[in-house]
Amino acid sequence: MPEGPEIRRAADKIEAVLKNKTMEKVEFGLTPLKKYAKPLTGSKVLSLETRGKALLTHFDSGTTIYSHNQLYGVWRIVKRDKLPNTNRQLRLALHTDRHSALLYSASDISVWDTELIDQHPFLQRIGPDILSPDLTWREVADRLQSKVFSGRALNSVYLDQAFLAGLGNYLRSEILFVAGIHPSRRARELSKGQIGKLARATLEISQRSYLLQGVTIPERRYKALKKKGLSYGKARFFVFSRARQPCHICSTKIERSVANSRRIYTCAGCQPQD
Repeated sequence: MPEGPEIRRAADKIEAVLKNKTMEKVEFGLTPLKKYAKPLTGSKVLSLETRGKALLTHFDSGTTIYSHNQLYGVWRIVKRDKLPNTNRQLRLALHTDRHSALLYSASDISVWDTELIDQHPFLQRIGPDILSPDLTWREVADRLQSKVFSGRALNSVYLDQAFLAGLGNYLRSEILFVAGIHPSRRARELSKGQIGKLARATLEISQRSYLLQGVTIPERRYKALKKKGLSYGKARFFVFSRARQPCHICSTKIERSVANSRRIYTCAGCQPQD
């Protein structure tokens, strides 16, 4: 499933063709939502907001469409009415005079008054968005040390959307590696300096992945690896999906294990367990 950086980049592409544009036609594929098509026609899209893996499309009419791709949902941007050849079911279509933004296969879609969107059950359960411009490393540190999260293993916390929305499996491995912390550690076991380093790495790696289209290592190192002939998939990460390959920092072989039913990657040299 895509993580926060991928959702935000998808939102950017949709926003590029919809923001400040009048909806000439709106279509819903789910029968209970069809009644909203006519009221939304003629309105303008103000912005597309991401909260974790949820996408909020805000209209100037005071309405917001909530959508979550879950496992199978996918957006497509096409020239107006040039529908792609696909067997997927169209769930939402937003048409301007020039483009169509099409959501296929998603089933978690609802329409809200914008002022009430925070009452959505999913949004009430999740923490701050990992890419929110208002999120600071100090807030991340405070959440790590809170009663809710401080006693749990970090390998669990860093998959919990209630901690920070948009975190996921590859970000978990990469953040903990950069912070030099073993996934089995608990925040309450860490020093103040370690908490600060982990909080900063959480923001740094997430923002870098967003800016560099899924690359979590520094851009200069990534380009150097690409020049050596490595593919995007093999050059983009510090440890994730690099089992038995040498660590970029200390040359120790990366280890693959399972935590919370998901694969996780660590370097014994850079992330001591004790």
